[in-house]
Amino acid sequence: MVAVCRHLDRPLDDLLSPERSHRLVAICADVRDPGNAGTVVRCADAAGADLVVLAGSSVDAHNPKTVRASVGSVFHLPLAVEDDAAAAVRAAQAAGLVVLAADGAGEVDLHDPSAEPLLARPTAWLFGNEAWGLPPELAALADHRVRIPIHGRAESLNLSTAAALCLYASARAQRA
Repeated sequence: MVAVCRHLDRPLDDLLSPERSHRLVAICADVRDPGNAGTVVRCADAAGADLVVLAGSSVDAHNPKTVRASVGSVFHLPLAVEDDAAAAVRAAQAAGLVVLAADGAGEVDLHDPSAEPLLARPTAWLFGNEAWGLPPELAALADHRVRIPIHGRAESLNLSTAAALCLYASARAQRA
C-alpha cells in the first residue's frame, strides 16, 4: 500500500510576509526533540497562533513523534521551515511582529503587569533548543527577552511548558 500526501511544511516566504496579518507566531530555533516540537505546535494551535516556524536545525515536521505529539495540529496549523533562524527572526520583524525571546535571563518578567502592553502586540515568540536555549547572537536579534519567573527550586522549565506559558500569556493579552 502506498500513500501520497502533501508536505505539512511550507517555505517561510509563503506564510509570513508584511501582506499577511498575523497576531501570534511561534519560532522554534534548533529544537531537536520531536516530542517537544510537536507539543509546541499543539500548544500554539490551542493558543490560537497563526503559524509555527521550525528554524535552524530543528527537527523535521514529518517525524512520526512530532506528528504524534502535535495530536493532529500539524495538519491544520500552518508550519514553515527556515534553515536560517536569524532569517526567521528578521522575517517576523519585517512582517510587523514584535519578537520576544523566551530567555531565563530576560529583562522582561512575563508575569509583571507592565509586560501586558508588550504581550498585546502582534507577537512572534522565539524559543531555543532544549539543552542550551537560545544562542546569544540569536537572542540579541529579538526585540525583548522575556523570562518566566521560577518561584521554586527548579532550575528551568521544559521547552514545551515554557512555550505554552508564553503563547497563552500573549493570547490572553491580545484578547483583552
